[in-house]
Amino acid sequence: MYDELTEVDIKKMQEEIDHRVRVLRPQLIEEVQTARAFGDLSENFEYKCAKQAKNRNDSRIRYLERMIRTARVIEVGGRTDEVGLFDRVTIYNELTKQEMTLQIVTTLRQNALQGLISKESPVGKALLGHRAGERVQVVVDSRTNYFVEIRAIEKGADDESLDISAY
Repeated sequence: MYDELTEVDIKKMQEEIDHRVRVLRPQLIEEVQTARAFGDLSENFEYKCAKQAKNRNDSRIRYLERMIRTARVIEVGGRTDEVGLFDRVTIYNELTKQEMTLQIVTTLRQNALQGLISKESPVGKALLGHRAGERVQVVVDSRTNYFVEIRAIEKGADDESLDISAY
């Protein structure tokens, strides 16, 4: 399965890869070499920590490269009266009796604590393509669902202000 990402997502991932390869990797290699000089490697905590940091960096680089390689690039836009990618949507949750504002984003930029909801999440899937005033069913799993009412839609754009998430 391919991740659906925007051109900006790809650009941000490439920038992170470049930073990790050109800046972080040389620093981390130097830290490993410095820690190795401290002596016996079997009891050298600094060496183990430096090696773990280098391995985490290399792992993140591989992850981002694989994401870019397997991504399917999607266009941002759509009808002006429907919920689309990067739009801010004010909804009323009938289950919790609360109103909230969410922004629909790609999976790479989701952060539920900040109100950034993936278009692949149950809420994101349910909202996409619907209009203000509509009542939409959110299906969480085969036994759990609830309804939300779309109160307002504020059109958004992929403006590079949203960071990509760590894993």
